[in-house]
Amino acid sequence: MQQKVIAEKKVMSKARWLYVILGLVIMMALGTVYSWSVFRLPVEALYAVGAAQSGLPYMTALLFYSLFMFLTGRFFNTWSPRKTILTGVVLVSIGWILSAFAPNIQVLTVTYGVISGAGVGIAYGAPLTVVTRWFPEKKGLVIGLVLLGFGLSPLLTAPLARELVEQYGVTKTFLILGVVFGVLLPVLAMPFKYPEADCTEEAEVLGAESRENNMDSAKMVRSANFKGLYFNFIIGTMIGLMMIGLTSSIGIELIGMAQKDVVLFISMFAVFNGIGRPVFGWLTDRLSAKKAMLFSYAQIILAASLMVLAKNGSVVLFVAAFSIFWFNVGGWLAIAPTATNNMYGPKHYSQNYGVVFTAYGIGAVLGVGSSGLLLDTFQNYDYIFYLVIASCLIGYLLTLILFKVEEGRQAEQTTAKHLPDWAGHNNSDQSVPLDEWRETDSKIGAGIGTAE
Repeated sequence: MQQKVIAEKKVMSKARWLYVILGLVIMMALGTVYSWSVFRLPVEALYAVGAAQSGLPYMTALLFYSLFMFLTGRFFNTWSPRKTILTGVVLVSIGWILSAFAPNIQVLTVTYGVISGAGVGIAYGAPLTVVTRWFPEKKGLVIGLVLLGFGLSPLLTAPLARELVEQYGVTKTFLILGVVFGVLLPVLAMPFKYPEADCTEEAEVLGAESRENNMDSAKMVRSANFKGLYFNFIIGTMIGLMMIGLTSSIGIELIGMAQKDVVLFISMFAVFNGIGRPVFGWLTDRLSAKKAMLFSYAQIILAASLMVLAKNGSVVLFVAAFSIFWFNVGGWLAIAPTATNNMYGPKHYSQNYGVVFTAYGIGAVLGVGSSGLLLDTFQNYDYIFYLVIASCLIGYLLTLILFKVEEGRQAEQTTAKHLPDWAGHNNSDQSVPLDEWRETDSKIGAGIGTAE
């Protein structure tokens, strides 16, 4: 009997990797939103619009993606993951198909932006929740592997979209991709389910150490370090999503490259986007969210400075700078979830990260909207890079100011670790009661109160 149970557990251990593989493929399809730069110039030509208007569908898609991720995050504990993913991918498919018949940029903004973007937001979180429950002993690894699909999506989807646009035009490309998503993704969603209750016992044991630091969303938003995380995530995603959306346009119009060459480089940039997630996740865990953020801002300033120097034919500068930009887009999408889990615990992680992720939508609106207005007003890409540098400097200052509380908290915790020994050897000294120290440490760890 015992051998049979052991054999069944081994089979389950192997079978659970199916969810990682399926999740990666689903994320790769959902990540097609990052290939918008391939569609941007054809959309401008089709509807006779400028850069500000051609960015509206992309900006709206990112906004609704973040909004619906926030709205559905709180229901992952009660909703079936299969139904959640099915609902999301069906909306994605419908949005792409309807986009093929959009008569103007406003309708395209609704079909591609609102409908498809909402579908991405609904489907995005479910595969992550499933794999973390099936892999309680290696959550970080499997989350990184699944998210790798979203980051690497342009590696496949950008060249595919370019070929389709060249052969069939942009509207038929929307239709083809919508039909493919509608047929393929529901099939991939069918196997998803949560493990049985007895399979989650290990997760509960592993999470025991962090239970006392778990914090719900209401307490999180009142904590001292939430502002630092939230405002920096806005700036980081604003810059990253702005540059992703302009990659093709800058390569063609500023550097003078052929569209097919730019698309090939976008595939390479997607690799950097994917690599950035585990690298910055590791840095955030190993060092701190503050140091990871400062490191990212320094890189982005370097990349923007290189592009200020770039001119027609500066392919090397373009490739170097946009490799850094895409690398840091992935980086911020690892810093934010890792920091959320580290600072506020795993118990309410889905809801908490849903709240934090609304910063992504704000960043999308600010980044895509401001870049389009700057281009239409000045007809010069240099102003985009000036905006990027200025935003990084603001973020750098915000990080130094707002995360001082986090440093103080870590210092208090270090002091408190030595307190039991001190108290045990100095029972006669009652000037600072042990319970008072523990209470203070608990509040500081939650970001409540101040660290002098």
